[in-house]
Amino acid sequence: MLSLETWELLSYIVTVVGLPFAIIVFLMEQRKERQSEDEEIYQRLSDEYREFLKLVLDNADLQLLRRDGRAQELTSEQQERRLAIFGILISLFERAYLLVYEENMNKQTRRLWKSWEDYMREWVARPEFRAALPELVEGEDEDFTRYIEELAVDEARKHAAPRAATSAPGNTPRA
Repeated sequence: MLSLETWELLSYIVTVVGLPFAIIVFLMEQRKERQSEDEEIYQRLSDEYREFLKLVLDNADLQLLRRDGRAQELTSEQQERRLAIFGILISLFERAYLLVYEENMNKQTRRLWKSWEDYMREWVARPEFRAALPELVEGEDEDFTRYIEELAVDEARKHAAPRAATSAPGNTPRA
């Protein structure tokens, strides 16, 4: 039979070794759970973006997937539908911003966020989307509004630079 001192020693060992071990296991489980939640949020947002793209395809007459920048004359009904579709997209982007974006992101979150930033850049690069942006972000989260407006300015600058360089006097392409 074990003596009282032996029980105290075993109790001390369990406390010194077992408690930190239990805390480490708990923290690891919390991290896994957080990562799983992040991935679930990302998957739901991705599903919503896929549904949005189906909506764009269903409204092919608006030619929202064109990237050549050529303006298309739209009827007032088409303009209204385009604005409504842009509104749906802004809501989706804002939700992604609020759920995924953080100032100091870990590697996993940054990877998830970068794909959303790419989607946003793709859309704010389009002149018709940028033109509608002030109306679209009215009443939206201030941080999100600032973020997407900065992306729009950046993309407008990127797309204006190549045209300015080729249209400047003396910059004619040589054969």
